[in-house]
Amino acid sequence: MDLTSAYGYRLDWVVSFVAVARYGGFSAAAKAVFRGQSRISEHVAELEKALGVQLFDRSAHPVALTPEGRALLPAAEEILHRLGELATVRGQVRFGTYPSAAAWLFPQVAVRTKDVRLLLVEGPSIELERALVQGEIDLAIRPVHPLVVSEALEHRVLWREPLVAVFAANHPLAAQPSVGLADLAALPLISIGEASGGRQFESHLAFASAGLSPASVYRTNQPQTLLSLVRHGLGTGVTNALAVTTANLDGVRLVPIHDAGVERQVALFLHRDRPRTPALTTVIETVTAIDPPTSGVR
Repeated sequence: MDLTSAYGYRLDWVVSFVAVARYGGFSAAAKAVFRGQSRISEHVAELEKALGVQLFDRSAHPVALTPEGRALLPAAEEILHRLGELATVRGQVRFGTYPSAAAWLFPQVAVRTKDVRLLLVEGPSIELERALVQGEIDLAIRPVHPLVVSEALEHRVLWREPLVAVFAANHPLAAQPSVGLADLAALPLISIGEASGGRQFESHLAFASAGLSPASVYRTNQPQTLLSLVRHGLGTGVTNALAVTTANLDGVRLVPIHDAGVERQVALFLHRDRPRTPALTTVIETVTAIDPPTSGVR
């Protein structure tokens, strides 16, 4: 698109053209947009000259659009509509978050900030850190663990949630009121986290703090994948409560871990050196005003 070509047209020409088409005549258009009739006529004539076509049949009463005028009208109305949006949209915020927080938190933020254009960017925790550092997102909602590497990021904890065990519905431990880490360490486990990278998630920290080092048969960052693996009898899941309470729980049971000793802390991360625009400030205030989630685990 050649941006310089736009200088050949004036906005008031477009306004006058749409007004004549909408109100059915030059006199009515002049009254509607508070301009003199001669000025409206001049604007339309200048637009016709710039385009090299006649837009109105002035011999008709009332004046009628020519075929060229009818073809131009939708585009001219769209231009004015988009300009109107500039007055209502306060800015865009690129909202980074991981899947379960996206499912639970993002819709609540979106309905409360309709004057801000939100762009949802989903990803695993480590990827969100990279995106925030490199300026690809404006904020990140992610767990405190695994710990961020960059010293340019600051965070504010939003909520805490427990770790839970996820059993297939027919598993012998599925009916227990709670289970211990030692019981889980003896089972084939499915955990949340990357298969490589060396950074520890909460479930890894819980077992390590108890002196246990079970091997995970599978690791995944997708709650639905974890639940499906459990549902198919491929292992027992260990994850944070929100990850699975926002997903389909058919065929599985959530059981509290009574000695986990570690909980997930979810925080709002920002880059300390970047400006806080009015739009970003609005989103930050909205996020921090939302009540923490309930675990939904018995």
